[in-house]
Order: sequence, then structure tokens, then C-alpha cells
Amino acid sequence: MLDSTTKKQLAIQACKVRMGVIEGVFNAHSGHPGGSLSITDALVWLYHKEMNVDPTNPKDPARDRFVLSKGHCAPALYAVLAQKGYFPEEELKSLRHTGAMLQGHPDMKGTPGVDMSTGSLGQGISAAAGMALATRFNGKNYRVYTILGDGEIQEGQVWEAAMFAAAKKLDNLVAMVDNNNLQIDGTVAEVNSPYPIDEKFAAFGWHVINIDGHDFDQIADALAEARTVKGKPTAIIMKTVKGKGVSFMEDQVSWHGSAPNEAQYKQAMEELSAALAQLQA
Repeated sequence: MLDSTTKKQLAIQACKVRMGVIEGVFNAHSGHPGGSLSITDALVWLYHKEMNVDPTNPKDPARDRFVLSKGHCAPALYAVLAQKGYFPEEELKSLRHTGAMLQGHPDMKGTPGVDMSTGSLGQGISAAAGMALATRFNGKNYRVYTILGDGEIQEGQVWEAAMFAAAKKLDNLVAMVDNNNLQIDGTVAEVNSPYPIDEKFAAFGWHVINIDGHDFDQIADALAEARTVKGKPTAIIMKTVKGKGVSFMEDQVSWHGSAPNEAQYKQAMEELSAALAQLQA
């Protein structure tokens, strides 16, 4: 159980990241706020507590790796990277602009802190599995983390990678599934049900943990447990709320890939600012 001070600090960081997400998609007039907001808490824990990373040495060969397999949710990753110090937070306002550092999907060649270019759904976990396997050949001891969407796991390549990771006993690999139950065309159950997600990963030979993806205690415990697992990769199925933190976006499929207008931007930022002020009081 985390102490109250740590929880408060994490909640403050998460609130600021959500503000960065809204700032980015508003200024871009496009983007994917819903899923970005649902993975915010997991990303905050990974970058501030879990992973061995250093923004002053982003290409450190010994660093832990992160792959955002659901690459369209880059606004959240960018906001966390900016918060961590990889680049100025002012860059968030140039999201998706021509020639800007921060494009609509992660670009490992153009953005400090991005370990893999992603966007074509289903491919990120394959890259993550390759990175995890590479530790056997490069003499390093890093861990690899990837976040997938629950709609994304409808892709066949995800299960090829899952089978490969289990066959190779990649116990330094953790796949976190953002189970917010909504994808671009509706609920995941209506489009092409992936349920039961936990049983599918278990059948493929993974160690599986189910958590509330907005509960820092549960995120912390799950990742600590993953570090104890030997001989198999770990899948953490995170039950989340799409659009988490912004009242009119929560659990609304319409916010999968829509940017707020000026009035909606103002309301979202007012809500998040009020939440931040309460946390900092």
C-alpha cells in the first residue's frame, strides 16, 4: 500500500499529464484524447516509479524500454515525456503540426524518449518482444513494457507475438492492456469481442494480473509482482475509463479520435485545473 504523500504526488502528476493531453489535441485540432486519458495513470507510474530511464541519456543501452503499441494515444506519452524532462512542455502545443517534433504517432527518430515508432496497430508488442529477447544477446538486463488497446488485440499479430514471447520465456516483458471497452466504432464486445482477455493471455502461456488501471496501489502491486515472475511474460489487464478525468469525455466512444472545440477545451481545462488545485491544497 502506497503512503498518502506518494499517492498525492502521483495524482498531481497524472492530472498535469491529462492537461497536457487536452492542450495537445486542442492545438492540433485532431488526435485521440479518450484512450490517452485512460492510460495516463499507468504511464505516470511507469515513468516516475517503475522504469530505469534517464532523460539526460535517452539512448542509454542499459535503460528499460517502453513501446506504446496503441500509438495513436501518443498525446499521453508525449505529456509524460515532457513532464519527465525529455523536452520542453511547450512542445505539446505543436502536436501534429507540420515539421514539429511531436507527430500524431510516436517517432523514435524525431522524439527523445521514444523507443519505437508505432501506429500500425498490433505491431508494437512484436517489437517489444524482440527488445526483450535481445537482452540474451547484448549482455544487458533491462525490462520492456508495452501498452496495448483492447480493440488493438483484435489484431492477429498480437497473438503471434504473445505465442512467441511465451515460447521464448520472456520474463522481462510486461504487456499492459488498456481495457476501456471502447474503440473507434463502438464497444469492443460489439465490434469483435476479445473477451475474456485474461484467459486468452493465460492460454498463450502468460502470467496474468487483473487490476483497476486508475488505482496506483494496484498498478504498483501488479508491476512488483511481474518482477517476481520467472520463465514467462506478464500481461496486466487494466480496467479503465476512456476519457478519464474529463466529465463529458468519460466512457464516450465519440472521444476516441475527436479534438475539443474552444468551449470544450475551456471546460476540460477548468475541470482538470480544479482537480489539480484540490490535490495541491
